[in-house]
Amino acid sequence: MREIASPRIMQEESLDWLRRGASVGLVPTMGYLHDGHLSLMRWARERCDILVASVFVNPAQFGPGEDLDKYPADLARDAALAGDCGVDVLFCPNRDAMYDPEHGTWVETPELTRALCGRSRPIHFRGVATVVCKLFHLVWPTFAVFGEKDWQQLAVIRKMTRELDLPVRIEGRPIVREADGLAMSSRNVYLTAEERAAAPHIQKGLCLLEELVRAGERSVGRLREAVLAYYAEHLPQGELDYLEVVDPDRIEPLAEISSGALAAVAMRLGRARLIDNKHIEP
Repeated sequence: MREIASPRIMQEESLDWLRRGASVGLVPTMGYLHDGHLSLMRWARERCDILVASVFVNPAQFGPGEDLDKYPADLARDAALAGDCGVDVLFCPNRDAMYDPEHGTWVETPELTRALCGRSRPIHFRGVATVVCKLFHLVWPTFAVFGEKDWQQLAVIRKMTRELDLPVRIEGRPIVREADGLAMSSRNVYLTAEERAAAPHIQKGLCLLEELVRAGERSVGRLREAVLAYYAEHLPQGELDYLEVVDPDRIEPLAEISSGALAAVAMRLGRARLIDNKHIEP
């Protein structure tokens, strides 16, 4: 496996692959890899000639007071894990190489970012869309793979790719969970032992919502009340950012569930802000 730090060299390599007609898969990450990331790499490895994974903690998607300077990092460990998954190139640029000091060009999809994480993190998805667009122009992948835990991010990237006519196929893959149901996240390392023991209740609250829908409840207001009561009992130490039921494509809040919906939650446990979601079919 090669490690490339220079965006210019990465782009030169990619354009050569493009000229040769090779299929290229891309797995963008912020590093500190876990089994969720590795599952994306293994899936992609079977479907392309050349597999690229990126490790880049993107400063543009962090707001004031967030954990940019404390985000967990271990590039040597990441490289070993990526190599074991069959990654051909690990693209690991530094911040200055990716952003000019006077950078002022942004990609935005405001209609998808008014709810959920976009409400409390107003610049987050602008940073996500911009860096992914840059990665696509540096790697020129045939397809790129993203985890469905960050469902709103996936919706933003799909819309950006479609509306900017980028020749990249976007693949979403299911959430990978720990044995007790907690969605895997690099930020799980922030959890204390007590917080880690309580964290699986985040998903259990979404499972309760799904059970109530299957039992016939359609009112989002009543569903939220039930899950909020569950969290108050089982996660009293949690600070809820949001619990919403939205249209999976438009990311617009729903009042009633009549067809497929997405139940999504973000909660802060100590230093960690954790997100999860579940597709609901009535």
